[in-house]
Amino acid sequence: QVQLVESGGGLVQPGGSLRLSCAASGSGFRVNAMGWYRQAPGKQRELVATVTSGGNTNYADSVKGRFTISRDGAKNTVYLQMNSLKPEDTAVYYCNANTYRAYFGSSNSWGQGTQVTVSS
Repeated sequence: QVQLVESGGGLVQPGGSLRLSCAASGSGFRVNAMGWYRQAPGKQRELVATVTSGGNTNYADSVKGRFTISRDGAKNTVYLQMNSLKPEDTAVYYCNANTYRAYFGSSNSWGQGTQVTVSS
């Protein structure tokens, strides 16, 4: 089983920045991809950004040019640098990891979520 621990959420003014971190831990796994999703009140969870083990990235149109996803493969950690934040970025942000373990195959794991609030 893979555990994800997130950090870095909080309250920020419009135009400000935040950096989220997510570390994956466990035994005998290999990361295929990691990413961030978010869910605002009354809305469905949506993809924010993903990065594969090969370094390929994918972003939601709404965050392109403002958010940057990166990873540290040695630490099984993914980061989300969020700049030029807008009130509509307010949501609970969830870390996701797609991992592979021998005998078990591939699976998805989710973090507990971290609140990001953009407000003046």
